[in-house]
Amino acid sequence: MRKHIFVFYLLLITQLLHAQNVIDLAGEWSFQIDKENKGIDEKWYAHPLNDKINLPGSMPEKLKGERPSLQTQWTGSLYDSSFYYNPELEMFRRTGNVKFPFFLTPERRYVGAAWYKREIHIPSSWKGKRVILFLERPHIETTVWINNQRIGSQNSLSTPHEYDITAAVRPGTSTLTLRIDNHDSCAKVGQNSHSITDHTQGNWNGVVGRMYLYVLPEISFKDIQVFPEPDKQQARVRMVIQGHKSPVQLSLKAESFNSGIPHHVPEITQAFSKNDLKDTLEMVLPMGKDVQLWDEFHPTLYKLTATLTQANQSDTREVEFGMRTFTIQGRWFYVNGRKTMLRGTVENCDFPLTGYPPMDVESWERVFRICRNYGLNHMRFHSYCPPEAAFKAADRVGFYLQPEGPSWPNHDVRLGQGQYIDKYLLEETIRMTQRYGNYASFCMLACGNEPSGGWVPWVSRFVDYWKAKDSRRVYTGASVGGGWAWQPKSQYHVKAGVRGLNWKSKRPETMTDFREYLDTVKQPFVSHETGQWCVFPNFNEIKKYTGVNKAGNFEIFQHLLHTHGMEGKGQDFMMASGKLQALCYKHEIERTLRTPDYAGFQLLALNDYSGQGTALVGILDVFFEEKGYINAEEWRRFCAPTVPLLRTEKFVYTTNETFHANIEIAHFGAEPLQAAKVCYRITDAYGKVYSHGVIGQTDIPIGNLNHIGQVDFPLKDIPSAMKLNIEVQVEGTDAVNDWDFWVYPESVDFASDETIYQTDTLDNKARKILEKGGKVLIKAGKKVTYGKEVVQYFTPVFWNTSWFKMRPPHTTGILLNPHHPLFQKFPTEYHSNLQWWELLNRAPIMQFSDFGKDFQPLIQSIDTWFISRKIGVLFEANVLNGKLIMTTLDLDSAPEKRIVARQLKKSILDYMNSDDFHPEQRVEIQQVQELFTKVAGSPMLYTKDSPDELKPKIK
Repeated sequence: MRKHIFVFYLLLITQLLHAQNVIDLAGEWSFQIDKENKGIDEKWYAHPLNDKINLPGSMPEKLKGERPSLQTQWTGSLYDSSFYYNPELEMFRRTGNVKFPFFLTPERRYVGAAWYKREIHIPSSWKGKRVILFLERPHIETTVWINNQRIGSQNSLSTPHEYDITAAVRPGTSTLTLRIDNHDSCAKVGQNSHSITDHTQGNWNGVVGRMYLYVLPEISFKDIQVFPEPDKQQARVRMVIQGHKSPVQLSLKAESFNSGIPHHVPEITQAFSKNDLKDTLEMVLPMGKDVQLWDEFHPTLYKLTATLTQANQSDTREVEFGMRTFTIQGRWFYVNGRKTMLRGTVENCDFPLTGYPPMDVESWERVFRICRNYGLNHMRFHSYCPPEAAFKAADRVGFYLQPEGPSWPNHDVRLGQGQYIDKYLLEETIRMTQRYGNYASFCMLACGNEPSGGWVPWVSRFVDYWKAKDSRRVYTGASVGGGWAWQPKSQYHVKAGVRGLNWKSKRPETMTDFREYLDTVKQPFVSHETGQWCVFPNFNEIKKYTGVNKAGNFEIFQHLLHTHGMEGKGQDFMMASGKLQALCYKHEIERTLRTPDYAGFQLLALNDYSGQGTALVGILDVFFEEKGYINAEEWRRFCAPTVPLLRTEKFVYTTNETFHANIEIAHFGAEPLQAAKVCYRITDAYGKVYSHGVIGQTDIPIGNLNHIGQVDFPLKDIPSAMKLNIEVQVEGTDAVNDWDFWVYPESVDFASDETIYQTDTLDNKARKILEKGGKVLIKAGKKVTYGKEVVQYFTPVFWNTSWFKMRPPHTTGILLNPHHPLFQKFPTEYHSNLQWWELLNRAPIMQFSDFGKDFQPLIQSIDTWFISRKIGVLFEANVLNGKLIMTTLDLDSAPEKRIVARQLKKSILDYMNSDDFHPEQRVEIQQVQELFTKVAGSPMLYTKDSPDELKPKIK
């Protein structure tokens, strides 16, 4: 009991001492919007303000500012102006109901200057000490006055704004005034930069995170940087001291604080005479033979305690760090000497509830642990730097981070052209490394995203500067797309051009990889923005937007779906398109893992991207929550430290063939696998096992291309058309992966039946047969005109059709009822799977906009959510007195090669000959005829110009 009382009083005393050195500034402030930017001229810092606001927070959070309108001048490029003219969307342009399809709709928005003011009380105990104002994350430019005296201005988008206000304050009451300006001209980083753009976090005004006053003794630490040297079992500590005038003494000690085995590093002390004092003082702290290293598997952290003493003054600081190296050997990254592959996602500063990134460690820990649960170990921050809480959380979880300078110097800004951005980006990254450089997770750095201008020479100098200055991480000039130049000085490359799937022109297989595209690359290559496979919106998500941004875009998309007679289809479309999206991610990631010397990938993204037209590219929603069509366990089958891989030439077979596959293991775990036994089993949809066995047992080193053996399975005994599944597992581990494949009969008998008239158009004979109550199968193919404006590939929409102005494809898979008797002899799920590639890739589309609200095709293609036309590739209907099936799928060409089409044709004809052939829908003969004669307008019919030109200029 007495021990508990002692601990309580010790904590209380500590809190009181801290309170004497820190004054929290959270709470109510006077406030006033300076819309006309006249506050400086009118000396608002010397006058009362007319409103109140609570800080920390943003103006949108506090409902300050204006409701968006059609005249709102957005921070960011817009490429599709159809919203401003499309009559179907007129209701969303009305005052009081304005919603935008390009991104989330903020409740309030304001760009310009705003003033914040409050009184501060300086205690007498602070006399003779340095007084510092700390603002963790203002946005964008702050200017500070104390008692009407201007202190200065700062415009960092990445690090806290700190002002030394010592000379302006005395014990007693003073007035603190902030002017915050969030015009993008305050930093000139580029309007699409994720640090400021309305496409993601939004361009807000305010201060978030911690805000307080604190004091320092006359002599104090200005900076402490820890350089781990694990191979020498030591840490090199570099310190900058301010206010020193005579000899000082420095002491260092450290201890681990998050590992199961505590490790205490003994204190060392060193005296520095007046002659020894330099701008930077250095000491080497021996960590001992029991030093614990930091990595993704064992994220052990240390807390360094540094104490500076001079006469009767002292300053003590604590610094968190991890003992790790992050280096490059050849074309691979190495963490503490172990080869590492980066499995990453891009974080785009998409936080809809607040409109800015979380400022607390717990929120970031949640994000990183979710990413870890999905097999990832890396995150790139697109054209912005997260707050300190993100680095702390990543350190604890064990995540490798690539923050960037807060710039996308493109469109309205150019790099290397002598503009302000050249100076700003270097200074900003210096601030970033000084503030966050000790965090073990800060492993990589780039200046920003996809620059334009004379950028290659500039980023070359940027990389040279950082390689010489700080060896704790590796550097690339910028993260770029495939069309950007190679950066000759970069230590590694984040670049597109070596990613994606070739299914646009080739059938799915797993033999190929990306090696031919990387043969000449000498540095580690990390794919830029891998994936970007889209899924239909999840309208159940709308209710989650309870903060500063509302899902007006989702409401627009839902309205279009309802208007076009598909109310209630949203969930089905999302699930079906999601299955295809997950399939594409699986095969692209596996293709990466099969490639020799492929150092990593950065998905765009694990979660959705709210802007740039609404890019629903995540298998998680923007809140990092599951959508329902794939979970973390399923995802980790193909995205994890250890992944079984399969190389096979195809996924569609006949019963006279043998399924053949080579098995490999990509292994980037903590240790090599010793005597690993790799097994397989082949099952049908009901779990019946057709084959199983051991592929091989061997040691598996760290790396990919670890060949294990092969599987050969004769298919002659498969009794009917069937989907099979092969699962491969490293026995005794959670490393397991699986692939579907399909087996069809060697030959198909199309019994002669004159009761079904087959044609490619609605000719006179077809009309007469239907009038007499007969059966007609129309295989229309490209003869259909109503729907030809819709381009369908097997793969789904890339990024979104709005941002790229209807670049194809326009669809995100198919939806069908697999239990419909038409599919009795054609095994399928309700969504696209690999067997459908032969039929769907580049298949013509029929549009059913005139077929009535209740009409439902049997195979419905899922249109881009920006239009949501009712479209498909196969329907059945009662027409006149007869029964019709019409399709645009190619069922006839090359039947000896196109065995999937052949099987579907068999299933269709057998269905039409069965007693089950009773269409429930009626279609008029003229409606069928118009599929061959009517032509729809262009999807971009209402796009007159880019809103970049439509918008009034910001003054």
